[in-house]
Amino acid sequence: MQPLAIVFYERLMPGSQLVNRLQDLNYRVLAVNNPALLAAITKRETPLLLFVDLEARGDICGAIEKIRADAATSHLPVIAFAPDHKTEALAAAQKAGANLTVGENALTGHLQTLLDQALHLD
Repeated sequence: MQPLAIVFYERLMPGSQLVNRLQDLNYRVLAVNNPALLAAITKRETPLLLFVDLEARGDICGAIEKIRADAATSHLPVIAFAPDHKTEALAAAQKAGANLTVGENALTGHLQTLLDQALHLD
């Protein structure tokens, strides 16, 4: 059985690249594009980890906070990504509870390292 990763994104790039790379690493991937439904879908689907595009419309940090506040999903590793120059968005995601924040230039190139790091967090 393949582990499930949820990828929340609206932008085709880097979202589709990330989905393809995860599939190449034998992950099942569920793509989500509605931040209002992200916490509920995450709770229902019980993924191994969650990727969140901070450039999508809506309250992304609020969705991360909701996932962190729910006992059923609070343990899930959350990797948030944004364009490299969006340091404020990356900092806000970390404050909201993202385990890792990364610039999108490093996202697919260092995906295996990010997965290893996220899955070994306490």
